[in-house]
Amino acid sequence: MIVTVNGERRELAPGATVATVVQALDVADDARGVAVALDGEVVARSSWSRALLHEGSLIEIVAAIQGG
Repeated sequence: MIVTVNGERRELAPGATVATVVQALDVADDARGVAVALDGEVVARSSWSRALLHEGSLIEIVAAIQGG
């Protein structure tokens, strides 16, 4: 299936979840400071493994960075 992640089209296997995408992108080892929206709705970290994606899903992943 084709989804869009941060504006970029990606092909994922059926049954993929938000957790699948976060892991595939290697955003953060422990996912601290990472927020995910699926089709415009923020997905709680505790729900990532249950948030199923579908053809055409729009996923936005934002990782907080620390600096000074």
